Amino acid sequence: MVRLAQISFGGTSAIVTSIGLIVGFGAAGTPRPTVITALLIFALADNLTDALSIHIYQESERLEERRAFAATVGNFAARLAICGTFLFLITMLPGRYAVGASLTWGVLLLTGLTWLVARSRGANALLEVCKHLAVALAVIAASRIIGTAITAFHTG
Repeated sequence: MVRLAQISFGGTSAIVTSIGLIVGFGAAGTPRPTVITALLIFALADNLTDALSIHIYQESERLEERRAFAATVGNFAARLAICGTFLFLITMLPGRYAVGASLTWGVLLLTGLTWLVARSRGANALLEVCKHLAVALAVIAASRIIGTAITAFHTG
């Protein structure tokens, strides 16, 4: 059985980074194949790097080998699955709808994951959701600003 702790880090990273990439590239008017390529690179290269980093950290903390391995695999699988959902949206929807649908899907996923984590800790779920969505909004805004600025710089 997958524990919430095994997917919370990877899930959060996959959600917020995927939205950031999609919104930033959308603002830059990046062609769909480039967005798909970036998401695939993120889903594989960054995912493997983070999974390895988590695994090495857990080994340095002397976590039992089986638990460290399970956490590593859980993190990797969560990130890969979540990135896959964003790839599906970008691939299947027309460009003007793909960004909005991805943003909506990401907010729903982050809200759900935050809610589950907050409830498991006995924390105020609404407050936690608001805090986490605020951070995600900052990432999204920065990504949009970067995409818009790069486009203005190269076309101006």
